[in-house]
Amino acid sequence: MRTRLLLTALLTLVPAAGRAQSSDATRAVIAVADSALAAITRGDVVALTDLMVPEAQMYPTATRDGVSMYRMRTREAQRTSPLTGIVERGFAPQAMVSGAVAMVWMPYDLYVNGAWSHCGVDVFTLVKSGSVWRIATLAWSAEQPPVCAKHPAGPPKPPQ
Repeated sequence: MRTRLLLTALLTLVPAAGRAQSSDATRAVIAVADSALAAITRGDVVALTDLMVPEAQMYPTATRDGVSMYRMRTREAQRTSPLTGIVERGFAPQAMVSGAVAMVWMPYDLYVNGAWSHCGVDVFTLVKSGSVWRIATLAWSAEQPPVCAKHPAGPPKPPQ
């Protein structure tokens, strides 16, 4: 109750135009994250990397036998790595935007050649250059349920 009152009080202090701008920015950064997952699913590495700043880095992580590890991959390295047979579906994105920096947290599940692979969370850090949002970093976890959740729509439909 106390938190709700504080939130209500804070929202009344933010001008409506500021909330609308924030809402537009939130939609824009989520759209970039959605576009990245769509490019991965299409196997379009050029479209994926075109959403990134030239200096972008990716950090895939995984935990096996209780040990967490990460790797680092640059935009240029990703641009030459094929993406085939992957269906990555994000859901329930959450975004935070402040000026020209933003973060999108999006649970996802991933299938390879139609078979279940893993689920986790994608974390996109974005920066705004001019009027365009670009991915600066992309980190993700690769887990198995119950640590993460599969897409609420169930498995993807096979291509027709």
